[in-house]
Amino acid sequence: MNHIFLKTIILSLSLVAVACQGEKRRGDLSTLDKPFVEPYNNERADAPNTSDEDPNTNQRKTLKVKKGLEIPIGKANVPSLLLYREGYTTSYNAETRTPNWVAWHLTATHTNGPAKRKGITFQVDEDIPEPRVDTYDYMRSGYDRGHMCPAADNHWSQRAMEQSFLMTNVCPQNPALNSGLWNSIENQCRTWAEEYGDVYIVCGPIYLNQKHKTIGKNKVQVPEAFFKVILRLKDEPKAIGFICRNVSAKGHKKTDYVNTVDEVERITGMDFFSQLPDNIERQIEGKADIKDWN
Repeated sequence: MNHIFLKTIILSLSLVAVACQGEKRRGDLSTLDKPFVEPYNNERADAPNTSDEDPNTNQRKTLKVKKGLEIPIGKANVPSLLLYREGYTTSYNAETRTPNWVAWHLTATHTNGPAKRKGITFQVDEDIPEPRVDTYDYMRSGYDRGHMCPAADNHWSQRAMEQSFLMTNVCPQNPALNSGLWNSIENQCRTWAEEYGDVYIVCGPIYLNQKHKTIGKNKVQVPEAFFKVILRLKDEPKAIGFICRNVSAKGHKKTDYVNTVDEVERITGMDFFSQLPDNIERQIEGKADIKDWN
């Protein structure tokens, strides 16, 4: 029998992450009864044609996938403007002034390349309606301009690298989290992409309170936490999730924040990797064991 360790993380009211060695690691909102779960709204209705088979399908002996596997079904009744970029897709929320989610397919070849980030500055996204968030909203706010799809995942294309600096790919993030735990998880995702050939990633902010702290003249809402879910298909499908409070996590390991995808779905109200066959989706989203990824 696995040993069970309970680790409490306070997220506004109370976010409890229960780390279960072997079988399951999960986070919870202990004082709320199934919060944030509403009927799903399929945000992919206007997405591009995804009928072409993934070029990496030959690596998967029994599971064929289509383009767009990383695109989630978003929470109902949430403002969403879908933006398709070279290296990622994002659902932008005009109320929070942040993305609802950012999703991308990270391949082994995308982890390296000639594109440089030097000299690239954060840019207003002209594809969204006004008011538009700009880099000045973050100045002297105490928060970093935290990439959701990281610049380091876009060295394969100069255009992808530049688009990763659009403000619609950014959230207010605690500096210690951004440069510490969150960066560690980003590095781990690149290692997994190299090891398994490719991974599918979705991440974004978590808003828990009725009212939120805002920064800048455009009142960018500061999230209480962030989520990230990762799927791999090579050899045997596996999925894993992380929930990180938007504070310094100095002294903690990324394994302390492992959650099942099911639990991330419960907290965010989103549906991840819904293109998978139902039996596979149920199997991989109900378990999260970091040892399966080492």
